[in-house]
Amino acid sequence: MNEDTGTDYIRPWELSQVVDGGGIGIVEESKHINFTKGDFVTSFYWPWQTKVILDGNSLEKVDPQLVDGHLSYFLGAIGIPGLTSLIGIQEKGHITAGSNQTMVVSGAAGACGSLAGQIGHLMGCSRVVGICGTQEKCLFLTSELGFDAAVNYKKGNVAEQLCELCPAGVDVYFDNVGGDISDTVISQMNQNSHIILCGQISQYNKDVPYPPPLPPAIEAIQKERNIIRERFLVLNYRDKFESGILQLSQWFKEGKLKIRETVTNGLENMGAAFQSMMTGGNIGKQIVCISEETSV
Repeated sequence: MNEDTGTDYIRPWELSQVVDGGGIGIVEESKHINFTKGDFVTSFYWPWQTKVILDGNSLEKVDPQLVDGHLSYFLGAIGIPGLTSLIGIQEKGHITAGSNQTMVVSGAAGACGSLAGQIGHLMGCSRVVGICGTQEKCLFLTSELGFDAAVNYKKGNVAEQLCELCPAGVDVYFDNVGGDISDTVISQMNQNSHIILCGQISQYNKDVPYPPPLPPAIEAIQKERNIIRERFLVLNYRDKFESGILQLSQWFKEGKLKIRETVTNGLENMGAAFQSMMTGGNIGKQIVCISEETSV
């Protein structure tokens, strides 16, 4: 929503132009060699409208069988958020099964965070602790997603709660938020631990470079303990997308990866859904269904 997104892979929205984002739909007519009527297709730049003419080269065909017909999962757990969580942990988490590692996930009830904690367990972390903003979300993480514990950052002292819930320190931190919460987590990280820098939502409207610099005291801790904190962009790992989608689909079908969405119906409610998502109203991926035919 800023004039400069600070990235080369997301275009800024323009006034008086149709807003876009990740979307999925069904082909009604096609002159492109790769698509025929009835195909399900997805795009990172899907316009917020009910019908649209798109360049076929910008679309990717999807197989509904991979998601047992839940097409919206291609926008979340079996799509870019799922790949971000999986590949981020694989490439930057340095998890070794059986080594009693503790993972902390901030933004833990969101689209990526809710998957990252589960994937952390599946890949060998012995303890996973989530940080989120309501008691409802904390309960969801522990009772439905298998997190070992959860912290409501809006209640009590986060540092004290983390210290109690992570007695052996933190080995892997899946960071979605940045700012004060991340500073608190980093201060409790172990020697040679790793930060998976997925997002920094608290910092995006500030005129700072990415990744945002840490406060001097936290930066000193990072250097002293050799905590690795590197930028991670899932689009740089396209060669791993196909195998990643198959792995996520397999876990989902086996019941090992639980998927939760917050669904709003009607294109006219898109703005309200967006505002709700930006203020923490969603659990899991925020989805807006604009067609009964595709359930998307």
